[in-house]
Amino acid sequence: MSNVSYYTAEGLKKLREELNQLKDIERPKASQAIAEARDKGDLSENAEYDAAKEAQGLLEMKISKLEATLSNARLIDESQLDTSKILVLSKVKIKNVANGMEMHYTLVAESEADLKSGKISVNSPIGKGLLGKSVGDIAEVQVPNGIIKFEILEISR
Repeated sequence: MSNVSYYTAEGLKKLREELNQLKDIERPKASQAIAEARDKGDLSENAEYDAAKEAQGLLEMKISKLEATLSNARLIDESQLDTSKILVLSKVKIKNVANGMEMHYTLVAESEADLKSGKISVNSPIGKGLLGKSVGDIAEVQVPNGIIKFEILEISR
């Protein structure tokens, strides 16, 4: 079963850079560490060798996961997105109905979420509550201590 994920051009670039870093820099380092540990003698009692082999296994697993993620990654074509509803890559201005506080967010894929820069995941409670809404709609978001209502003020790309 494929697990397709949608990314911005920036998000895909970061994934590719991370994969290249692991393959081109970290993998040779791991091989070198194994070679150095092997040169120290009896492998049956060589903790350094065992640790190096384990680190290499974890690195290969991480590389494999990143390759799988990239093989299922799809670039979002922003020109094809409906601007009347909140979707991935929508920039939204919302207002908390209870306290009047206004917030600005960009909805992104989970791997690109960064609250400090105003990017929230479409899989987050707020993201899920906003998806598909239009300007003027009220989004009800389930949070651990109740429901928060947000009025959708603006949607842009």
